Amino acid sequence: MDNIYITRREHFNAAHKLWQDKWSDEKNEAVFGRCSNKNWHGHNYDLFVTVKGIPQEETGFVIDLKLLSQIIKEKVIDHLDHRNLNLDVPFMKDIMASTENVAIKIWQQIDGPIREAGGELVKIKLQETENNYVEYFGGREPF
Repeated sequence: MDNIYITRREHFNAAHKLWQDKWSDEKNEAVFGRCSNKNWHGHNYDLFVTVKGIPQEETGFVIDLKLLSQIIKEKVIDHLDHRNLNLDVPFMKDIMASTENVAIKIWQQIDGPIREAGGELVKIKLQETENNYVEYFGGREPF
């Protein structure tokens, strides 16, 4: 039987700023624009987690979506939602809080638990705005 891909969407709100302490205010503004606002700014993020596998004979599931949602909420959403990514999230400590880096860190939080649940994490899609999102494939080439 062939692998099938299933995606779960979750949502969180978080604040952050993009800022390099070693740079001047002017350079931060030039590189990061409004995202360097010293008073922070926030986003309504949509997180898409794609898992692949072979449907189990007994259930027809690649992974139980309730379990996948629980993993995402416990390992990611509970830590990020209504938080400041630069200050409040231990797994983001000393990491530039770009959407790219957040996606990588999310992968690192959920890859193991998803494997333990019988799935294989394939992709993280993190949508920061209506027009901007990143996709991360765990360091592998997409599909």
